[in-house]
Amino acid sequence: MNFLEQLWQHLERVSARPVLQEAGPEDFARATGPELLALAQTAREFLRRAGVGKGERVALLGPNGIRWTALDLAIMAEGAIAVPLYPRQAVGELAVILADSAPVLLVCADAKLAETIRPHSASARVVLYEEILAPVAGGSIDPPLPLADSDPVTLIYTSGTSGVPKGVPLTLGNVNHMLLATRGRLDELMRLHHGASAPANSAGTTEETESVFHYLPCCFAGSWILLLTVLGRNATLTFSTDLQRLSEELSDVEPDYSLNVPILLERMRGKVEKQIAARGGIAERIFGAGRDAYFRRQTAKPASLDGLWLSLANLTVFSAIRKRLGPRLKALICGSAPLAVETQLFFAMLGIPVLQVYGLTETTAICTLDDPARVVAGRVGPAIPGTEMKLGEGDEVLVRGPHIFPGYWNKPEESARVLEGGWFHTGDSGEVDSRGNWRIIGRLKNLLILSSGHNVPPEPIEEMLMRAIPGAQQAIVVGNDRPALVAIVTGAVKSADVQSAIDEINARLPHFERIRAFRIQPEPFTIESGLLTANGKLRRDAIAAALRDDIDRMYAEAVAHTASQ
Repeated sequence: MNFLEQLWQHLERVSARPVLQEAGPEDFARATGPELLALAQTAREFLRRAGVGKGERVALLGPNGIRWTALDLAIMAEGAIAVPLYPRQAVGELAVILADSAPVLLVCADAKLAETIRPHSASARVVLYEEILAPVAGGSIDPPLPLADSDPVTLIYTSGTSGVPKGVPLTLGNVNHMLLATRGRLDELMRLHHGASAPANSAGTTEETESVFHYLPCCFAGSWILLLTVLGRNATLTFSTDLQRLSEELSDVEPDYSLNVPILLERMRGKVEKQIAARGGIAERIFGAGRDAYFRRQTAKPASLDGLWLSLANLTVFSAIRKRLGPRLKALICGSAPLAVETQLFFAMLGIPVLQVYGLTETTAICTLDDPARVVAGRVGPAIPGTEMKLGEGDEVLVRGPHIFPGYWNKPEESARVLEGGWFHTGDSGEVDSRGNWRIIGRLKNLLILSSGHNVPPEPIEEMLMRAIPGAQQAIVVGNDRPALVAIVTGAVKSADVQSAIDEINARLPHFERIRAFRIQPEPFTIESGLLTANGKLRRDAIAAALRDDIDRMYAEAVAHTASQ
C-alpha cells in the first residue's frame, strides 16, 4: 500500500478530532479527516471535468492551509503532478517555473494572486480555490488512482542561489521511503518521552494525540514531508497564518514539536536572553551562573559549584522559560541551514532538544535525522535508514538511496552531472564522525578563494557575525579573488557593535579568515529584491553585483588602512 492509499484509509477513520487547524486571531478553522477528504474529492471531480490527465501538471499558488492541503492531495490522487509555488516569490521567477513545467491548470488562492500571475501563466488555465472547491452534494470518497513507484507525484522547484530554478520531480517511491523514515524518528521521539511501556496504536505511536505547530511554507520539500507525515499520525497540525503572531500562536497551540529554521531559533534565544537581562536581579544572576555551568560541562571543564548552580537554575529560571516556550515541547526540529552549536546547546540546557535535519529537495528533503536519544550538538545526525552517504572529491557529500530524485525536469545534462556514478552529488562539503553523525560545513560553490590561494567557507564566519551583532538581519562575507575578506551586515545595527563583534571574531580566526572591513546596509535583503532565494538563502552573486561599488570602496579602505600601519 502506498502513502496516498494509507493516508486515505487513516483520514477516513479520524472523524472525532481535527487533523488540520488554521490559527486565527479570534478562532481556529478546523478540518477532520473525512472533511479534508471531502474537500479533496470535490477538487478531484473538478480536475476530471477539466480533463486533467495522468502525468499532467497542476500548479498550486497559495499560502499554507486546509484548502491548499486538500488541493495538493487531490492532484496527486488523480495521478497528476502537483507544482507547488511560493506566493512571495518574484513574478519573473514564477513565470520561468510555469514556462518550464507547462501546467494545464494554475490554481490560485485568491483573485489578487490570480491577477498578478495571469499575464505570466503561459498556456495554463487560471482558476481560483473557490471555483475548484465549490460545494457539491455529498457523496462517496474515491480511493487514489493506482500509481507506480516511478510515477512523479510532485514537481518542486529549487530556489537556487544562482537564480535559475530547477524542477525536481519526486516519485511515489521517493515519498513512500521518506515517510517511513520520518514516521520512525517521530515514533522514537514520542516513545522517549512516554516510556517504552506506553500503549501504542497500529502505527507504533502512543495513543495520545500529538500537537504540531507549522509555519514554514508547504511548497518547500521539508515542510511538505512533515505535513504528509503528520497527516498519517495520531496528530493535529496547526498552520500559522500570521508570522507576526508566531509567539502568541505557539503559546495557544502548545505543540509537542515543530519544524523550524535556524534564524527563528536564534531569535528565540536572543529574545529570552534579552528579557532575562531586562529583569536583572537574582533571576539574571541565577540564569547566567546556570548557563555558564551548563556550557562548561559541555567542554569537560566544570567548576566546583556548577552542580549547585545548575540545579538552582533548573528549578527556577530554566523551568519558567521552558514553560513559557511550550509546556508540552518535546523537541524543536531544525533544518534548511546549519544551526549554531551554542543555540542548540542553549535549548538543550532548557530541556528542549533541537533535532537537526539535513537534506535537499533532490533527496526528498532529508538525508540525515538526529536520533532523539543520541543528539550530538553541531551535527545533523546519522543517515536515515536505507540511505548511503560518503565523502567524494573535495569532501563533497555524496548520497544514494530510494529517496533520490530521478533527475531534473527538462535538464538531462545537469541531471547526468549530479547523478554521476549512481551517487547524488549534493554540492555540500561535510565530515562524518566515528559514530556516523554528519556535519555540513557549507556549499562548495560558495567557497571563497582568496588571491593568496587560501580557501575559506563563508558560512561559519557569517554565523558567528549573526550571533554576535544585536539586531543583524543578514551577514554576508565576500572575498573571491581578493586579498582579504570583507563583510556586509543588514539591519538596524550600530557600527560600534559590528566593529566589536568583528574584533572578537577575528581574534579567534587565522589571519586569512579575518574580516578587514565592513559595511552596514540598513535595509535587509529580500526575496522581492531578488537578493534572497524563495527559502531565504543569500543570492551571493546577485548581492555582489548589486553592491559592487560598496565592496570596491571597502577594499580600497582596507588597503589604505594596511598601508598606514
